[in-house]
Amino acid sequence: MFVAGVGATVALRRSMMGAMPMPDAMPPAAMPSAGAMSLAGGVAAGPWTPMPGQGRLGAAAVFLAMWVVMMVAMMMPSLVPTLSRYRRLAPGADARLGARTAVAGAGYFAVWAGIGVAAYLAGVLWREAGSRWAGVARWAPLAAAVLLVAAGLVQLTGWKARQLGRCRAATCAFAPEAGVRGAWRHGIESGVACALCCAGLITILLVAGVMDLRVMAVVAAAITFERLAPWPAFAARAAGVLGVFAGVVALTRAFGVA
Repeated sequence: MFVAGVGATVALRRSMMGAMPMPDAMPPAAMPSAGAMSLAGGVAAGPWTPMPGQGRLGAAAVFLAMWVVMMVAMMMPSLVPTLSRYRRLAPGADARLGARTAVAGAGYFAVWAGIGVAAYLAGVLWREAGSRWAGVARWAPLAAAVLLVAAGLVQLTGWKARQLGRCRAATCAFAPEAGVRGAWRHGIESGVACALCCAGLITILLVAGVMDLRVMAVVAAAITFERLAPWPAFAARAAGVLGVFAGVVALTRAFGVA
């Protein structure tokens, strides 16, 4: 599933980038990069911008598909140990345990799908606001920089440490219940805990470039190290320092210093 998620993410990303509307006279050097397809790239940039001939529902479906496969690729390395613990701790040892484990995984990714819907709606609202008020577009780089700094600082807080400890706990803080409904609930609760823990890193992903494979790789590595490395506090704080640094660099650019 991890390999399939990576492959699907790359394929969808290429498809979306290749279909982005570009003026005929725009030279290749002026075309937006994947890193610009973000809040920092401006109100008209982003995967929430419909492609030529594509309706709103079609654009939403493509974004959600890309988001889900991207989450599979990013979260699967750290999710496998969680599902393995579920198999060990789930009540009963019948032949349906594998199916219930799959249901737990589906519940986990259902949470991330919901977050993808929220991210898409926020992007659409941002684009619409920029089309109505010029000030929104003018302040977009500054807003992106502030969000990067804030997301990095979240990684350094005690709240982040508590959420990370909760996700690294042997039972992910939730004792599995019997049956398919219990498996689904366990997946949902684990997904919510994971989403809270990754709030800062996912914000960095959305702001820095949700379609930039380099940003995806860095964020995925940070999430994996936080969950699996023997020094989680160091991993979380290192990611936070990098996020703050990126935000400060973006701030200097927003004010024309760099």
